[in-house]
Amino acid sequence: MKKDTNSPRGSLQTVTEAEQYLLNKIRLGNKQAWSEFVDRYRGRLLSFARTRLLQSADAEDAVQETFVAFIKNLEKFRSECALETFLFSLLRRKIIDTYRSQQARHFCLIQDTYRSQYDDGGSDPFEYLAGPVQTASWYFRADEQYQLQRNALTDALFGLVDGFKSSLKFRDLQIVELLFYCHLSNKDASKILGVREKAVALIKHRSLKQIRECIATSRVPVGPSSEDFEHLLTDIWKLHRFSCPKRSTIGAYLLGTLDSQWQNYVDFHINTLGCRFCMANLEDLRTENTKSQSKKLRARIMESTAGFLQKPL
Repeated sequence: MKKDTNSPRGSLQTVTEAEQYLLNKIRLGNKQAWSEFVDRYRGRLLSFARTRLLQSADAEDAVQETFVAFIKNLEKFRSECALETFLFSLLRRKIIDTYRSQQARHFCLIQDTYRSQYDDGGSDPFEYLAGPVQTASWYFRADEQYQLQRNALTDALFGLVDGFKSSLKFRDLQIVELLFYCHLSNKDASKILGVREKAVALIKHRSLKQIRECIATSRVPVGPSSEDFEHLLTDIWKLHRFSCPKRSTIGAYLLGTLDSQWQNYVDFHINTLGCRFCMANLEDLRTENTKSQSKKLRARIMESTAGFLQKPL
């Protein structure tokens, strides 16, 4: 396995046909479809919540409230992002609400260990945890200019990440992840990856140049010279999670069936970058595998011992 790419922008499906079919049935009040939807996402959401909340009951409450928020906002959902991303964003809000009610403060991702040049020491960590999504209504903004700007940046970032993946330039991908996704400084990225700071700066320069050239061809005034440009890139990256491996790729990583380059990259993304979303998927897959192995073992035992059972008199 050498590639893990999404469809090219233009035919990019944030919600698959199967998911859309399920959503349509849910909108019609189909309880079986809703039950299937809950079963599909409950495990990974609960795994994510348990990494952020100490009490199991709090994690379960947050997941329950996430599904309540989703079903209440379903009619407004315009399929502009992947369902998993949308659910994780709703869940993060519920977790933040729990933190605030407990007056606890936590950071996520690699910022747990490294401070970036953008940390001023006085910012609200809840704001960082919330990412670009402050409320569910963030997804439902209908401003046409905003949509054009977001689409232009989405195209540019998708093209950048897809190019790194297709050419197996994982070191470059790791660098831009740390810079644009985690918003770390060149110095911190250099320290984490064990490469020279000048090399990090060069990759950053080339990546920003490619992004700006892509935006220029779209003729959408996004304002790439603005000092807020890199912050905007981070917001868009957090929304679409361009570099997150597919669930099937994480499954292959768990089984150790990826080629070495992909295996090393996914390991970095999960264990060094510390992507909470992918960690939740990994834990959910581990649970599924354990259950599956338990069932298979039970079946083998029953099959191999059935002949030794005493026949009824």
